[in-house]
Amino acid sequence: MSPHSRSASWGEFEAADPARAAWGRKLLYRDGVGDALFTTVAGDAPPRTHPVNLGIVDGRLLVFVQDHSAKMRDLVADGRYALHAHQDPTAPHEFLLRGRAVPVTDAGVRGAAIAVWPFTPGDGYGLFELRIEHALFGERASSDDWPPRYVSWRPG
Repeated sequence: MSPHSRSASWGEFEAADPARAAWGRKLLYRDGVGDALFTTVAGDAPPRTHPVNLGIVDGRLLVFVQDHSAKMRDLVADGRYALHAHQDPTAPHEFLLRGRAVPVTDAGVRGAAIAVWPFTPGDGYGLFELRIEHALFGERASSDDWPPRYVSWRPG
């Protein structure tokens, strides 16, 4: 993270902009389970995009990542991520986040996440908190409306 970049937890985002955080949560949990497209980068390599399950647990946006995966290597080497909620053609709003993923080693946080996760992450999964440096919202009344009306949020 550059010395000028600020980041926020999900709880801090929610406290600073409750309406947009509620909208983002609704889009991330659109199908009842938290999921999105997750992009990682490492050095000069091209970005990689992966579908992920995610969870908002105790004010943290969390993701489990399989050990020995490209996603894990990217997060350990660099930490930068971008997250995009899946779009629904009937309600084509957009929700995007950018920031840095931070490893979570606290057993209590891990246990709270496992308790609500849609699958059982074993010992071969690392847990990361997705710290938010930028959130972007795109609102469209219908799939025919273009361009979206974008609103941006940054911590601080």
